Amino acid sequence: MFAKRNVLAAAIMLFNDEILEEDEMFCVFSELNRKNPPFPYWNYDCIEKQMDDMSSAEIKSEFRFGHSELPLLAEALQIPQYFVCSNGTVASGMEGLLMLLKRFAYPCRLSDMIPRFGRSVPEISLILAEVTDHIYRTNGHLLQDLNQPWLEPQQLESFARAIHQRGAALSNCWGFVDGTVRPICHPGEHQRIMYNGQKRVHGIKFQSVVAPNGLIANLYGPVEGKRHDAGMLRMSGLLDQLQQFSHSPAGQPLCIYGDPAYPLRIHLQAPYKAAHLTQDQEAFNSSMSDVRSAVEWVFGDILSYFAFLDFKKNLKIGLSPIGTMYSVCGLLRNAITCFYGSITSDYFDLQPPTIQEYFQI
Repeated sequence: MFAKRNVLAAAIMLFNDEILEEDEMFCVFSELNRKNPPFPYWNYDCIEKQMDDMSSAEIKSEFRFGHSELPLLAEALQIPQYFVCSNGTVASGMEGLLMLLKRFAYPCRLSDMIPRFGRSVPEISLILAEVTDHIYRTNGHLLQDLNQPWLEPQQLESFARAIHQRGAALSNCWGFVDGTVRPICHPGEHQRIMYNGQKRVHGIKFQSVVAPNGLIANLYGPVEGKRHDAGMLRMSGLLDQLQQFSHSPAGQPLCIYGDPAYPLRIHLQAPYKAAHLTQDQEAFNSSMSDVRSAVEWVFGDILSYFAFLDFKKNLKIGLSPIGTMYSVCGLLRNAITCFYGSITSDYFDLQPPTIQEYFQI
């Protein structure tokens, strides 16, 4: 009642000639006390017009892809001509893609994107959600299924040969598996489940299989931050896929390599774990450790190109689809590797597939 009297007094001061009704009074109060001020988004040109005045370096810096690569990327991701949001907001396919790339490229507020896209904050939020869901829905299988043309037995054998030539003791290892923890904003509930004791952060975990050509072959997650890597491996069903698809053209089993947290299997190898290792065992561990660092490079590349994922204050469980966003950024990172290569592909001297080969268009 006290708050209502204050609002009424303010309304009377503004409108001396007429006392407002209660509904009108609260409309005035809401307008004067809104948290987000009205940004003049209508004063800015759309992104398609602004790109005509942007240099190629500026485009690549803001969107991570060059001007000539953007149409190819849109075709590979099956971006439609228009996105229609749940409230009827319509955006062109290219506008939606650019909005997504801008959002993930570096931490920023939605209001910071208004001058670039000429859209209000609610519209930007709805379009981002629509584009993120579309990319994951149409292309997410590329990170979940090892039965891909670029992972045929002949390719796996060439991967194993490249890794062995870099000094690895194993001659049948074609990739590397590891888990990564992505810190998130302090959750309001389920804090114990999301807490990772090793990293001492609240987070979610992902499991990645990385090929020596720099591409993420398999991505599983998210799971709760406290989950052990071995438990995540069991949940992912990766061993079943390896048993089915990880073979040479002659039918010989090929494997991937992980850290000591993983169990030993025919298609999954790990370092020796005894307290006292022989000289040969230490040499084996050392040689595999050197080449296994490639998986860490890919994790770093995702955060380097899409730094939004490294800003944990914006990663809020229950409010943002964090798992979907990380998977989409994994797909985009693979697309960057297809266009420009990566540190990993250069290290193993392997050429990644073209964007058309990877996305099968």
